[in-house]
Order: sequence, then C-alpha cells, then structure tokens
Amino acid sequence: MDIRQLEMFLAVAEEGSFTRAGERLHVSQSAISRQIGLLEKELGGPVFNRDGRRVSLTHPGELLLKTAYKVARELEDVAGQISDVRGLLRGRLHLGGGMTVCMYILPRLLKKYRSLHRFVDLRVSTGTFEVLLKKLRSREVDLALLTLPVVANDLEVLPVLKEELVVVTAPRHPLARKGTVEPQDLGRYPLILYEPGSNTREAVEKFLRQENVGADVAMETENVEIIKAMVASGVGITVISHAAIARELRQKRLAFARIRGQKLYRETGWVYLRSDSVPRSIREMLRIFDLMREEFLPPRQDEPAGGSRVRKGNSVRL
Repeated sequence: MDIRQLEMFLAVAEEGSFTRAGERLHVSQSAISRQIGLLEKELGGPVFNRDGRRVSLTHPGELLLKTAYKVARELEDVAGQISDVRGLLRGRLHLGGGMTVCMYILPRLLKKYRSLHRFVDLRVSTGTFEVLLKKLRSREVDLALLTLPVVANDLEVLPVLKEELVVVTAPRHPLARKGTVEPQDLGRYPLILYEPGSNTREAVEKFLRQENVGADVAMETENVEIIKAMVASGVGITVISHAAIARELRQKRLAFARIRGQKLYRETGWVYLRSDSVPRSIREMLRIFDLMREEFLPPRQDEPAGGSRVRKGNSVRL
C-alpha cells in the first residue's frame, strides 16, 4: 500500500465514482481501477461495493477510510509546516457548519480567505451537529462553526458569536404588531422548529420549560429555508437568529419580535481537534473571521440601517 493508492482510494470514496475520481486526480479511470485492485489484493478483500456505476464502501473500506483521512491530514500538516517556513500558505482546509452558517456566514468569509490565500483548496461540508462532530474526529473536517455548547476533551472550542434568538412571524401575524412578546405567547401559536438534536432546538425547549410554556410543534426540520417559508405562509411562528431572516425583513416577507424578560441566546463557536500544533490554515481562518466579526452581527432593533453601535464583548443586543 502506498500514498498514491490511498489518494485514489480517498478520491473514489468521496466522489462515489471511479470516473469522477479519475477526473479529480487527472488520471484515467483504468489507472484508478488498477490501483484500487492492487490495494484490494494486498488487503485480501474488496474495499468498495460495485453496482454498475454506483460505488459504496464495504465495512473494511470504512475502516480504511478513517486511516486514510488521518494519513492525508498528517501529510498536509507537514506540508503546511514547511510552507510556514517559506511564508506561503498551501494545502486544503475543509470547513463544516450547519445550514444557517453555510448560507449566511461562510460565503463572505471564504471569499475573503480565498482572496488572501489562493493556493489553499477550500472545501465545505454541511450537516447536523452530531454528523459534523463525527467528521471532525475522523479528520474529514478540519474546522467547524457550530452552535454551542460543545463539551469534549479532544476538541478545542472557541466561542465567537452570541446572538439573541427572536420570535419570527408573518408580517400580518398578531405578534408582529407587538414588538415585544411574553414567553406565554409562544404557547398560543403553532411552532415551527429545528429538528430535535440541534443545540438551537434544545435552547428553545429549555427556555419554554423554564417559563412553563406548553409548545405546540406543528413542524420540525433542519432546513432553515423551509422554516422561513412556512412562517411566511402563516403555518406557524418560529424562534431563530436575526441573521437568518435579515433578507426577508428587508423584503417585508417576515417580521420579528423580542421576548420580554429572560433573553434567549444562541452562541456559535469554532471547533477543531485539540493538538500541540494548530495548522496555520486554521489559525488564519480564525484570524480573518475575527477581523470580519462585525459583519456577522445583527443590528439592534432600535438602530437605523447603517447606524453605529457599541457592543460589550461578543454579546449582541437586538
């Protein structure tokens, strides 16, 4: 087994196709098939199930994938350390995030990063909280922007944003005229929430329990666009971050109100594997995000568009 075979194995596993793997590595499909065949002969069994053009991992293939990611990451780390000495940032940085993060934060962040480091191959994966934690630990993802809390001895967690969650309604909904609603108001209308398992959902449910509010959950989904569409159509109301509805507020397709009394917050942070040496590509992403942080914070409710504001730490007042 050699490094080139592992590279081809990874390409086939990620692309799900020998043809696409060949295109990615700029080699023929027959060359990929030959090397995978030699690899399987050495291992004593198939690493892929072949069903026509569809390719999937066997159980031994899944075991090999974990090791292949680890080897690839270590090689990239060594290359990155050598590039550090030369002052040139190279390699690959694989980011992870939930749908809201991938839609409203990562596009601007990656554009800025790419403009400064064009030799870094940037990749993005989205998924649920648990899926992204698994990918971090298997080294499929290098750095993830997740809703906190994340408690794990093998992970480094860096909180970076704290947003007040707001009640979102259709523009003509009764709560839209209030500006500020009581916690009990949330129990009077159908709720459209993220699926169980997300930290945002858990924060909302904890808040409702503390306020002794019974929830009528009419729909649950991990897709924030579906949530917004259902709310806009009058199916129910939701509790999400201001950043997710900024465009719809400008277009007057949605309205929002704050919750009176105890505030409900969502905190977001960078998460990556704990290590004695953090790759420069990760350090640079953290640095660029810090420089751009103000762009990702929502305006205060009483602040006119484009107005200046003062913040304490990472807390946000809407």
